[in-house]
Amino acid sequence: MLINLISDTVTQPCDAMRQVMSQAQVGDDVFRQDPTINALEEKMATMFGKEAALFCPSGTMTNQIAIKVHTQPLDEMICDYTSHVYQYETGGYAFNSGISVNLLHGQYGKITAEMISKAIKPSYDWLPTSRLVVLENSTNKGGGNYYTLDEVQPIRQLCTDCGLSLHLDGARLFNVLVETQESTQEVGALFDSVSICLSKGLGAPVGSVLIGNQAFIDKARRFRKVMGGGMRQAGIIAAACHYALDNNIERLADDNRRARAIGDHLSTLDYVDSVNPVKTNIVIFTLKDMTAAEYVNKMKNQDVICSAFGEKQVRFVTHLDYTEDMEQRLMEVLGGVI
Repeated sequence: MLINLISDTVTQPCDAMRQVMSQAQVGDDVFRQDPTINALEEKMATMFGKEAALFCPSGTMTNQIAIKVHTQPLDEMICDYTSHVYQYETGGYAFNSGISVNLLHGQYGKITAEMISKAIKPSYDWLPTSRLVVLENSTNKGGGNYYTLDEVQPIRQLCTDCGLSLHLDGARLFNVLVETQESTQEVGALFDSVSICLSKGLGAPVGSVLIGNQAFIDKARRFRKVMGGGMRQAGIIAAACHYALDNNIERLADDNRRARAIGDHLSTLDYVDSVNPVKTNIVIFTLKDMTAAEYVNKMKNQDVICSAFGEKQVRFVTHLDYTEDMEQRLMEVLGGVI
């Protein structure tokens, strides 16, 4: 039995999702003639209380397009140093948008309005212009930690007062919302743009959506094209995204629960130094006397796939293909890996 917890991007489309894909109505999306994509964009915009949305191949593309639309060269974005837009998007903020980054050291990936306020640069010729704040919810490298609406509200107010745009990298937002019971409409009201990834816990094979007002999305569509993201009969994959939104949101609570069970078990093991607080479906822990690479290899020998997240840090990510039988087997492996 192979247990693949390297990411929640490894999920396989179920038979019902594949059936929906096979029956999708399609057209040429570059000409805005794919009815399944048009319906998905309308669905997502309505869900978050925005005017429009744009379907893209990846969350990296939706984030990079958002940064490009919100900024001009010589601007800067403010984000936590663990943010996906900084750590894992190949320096795209510099390559695509010609901006710099102002990194803050928050707690488990979260930053505060006070921290942002102190980071905003004065208007001098020799400094970049602070223009954009990016929040990640949940936080990937922060171990699945999350912001509540009450925590975002003062950041929203600060951005409004200081003329900064506020973008949400919501790659795993629905893992958060099943915990907080907050609504997508409430989230949308606090951000100028929102990126949602449908190929992680929601289980679609590919696809992310960028959401904002009409003028923002009109501009975003042009940048999608120049980045090579214009698609043709992509309603086939958009149909899978429809299925994911209609069927796989509430079950994310199971992924979160199983991640907490892993975290609880790891905290009892002698070879584990510490476990980050497990809030959603990501488990990050620190080893005592072996490297993460050594541990990952030991787990691979037991048919468990996980990832090194630092010299001594390891990450597990639960998802819809991680079953009860796998959970039982994993607990056995964790206890006997040394």
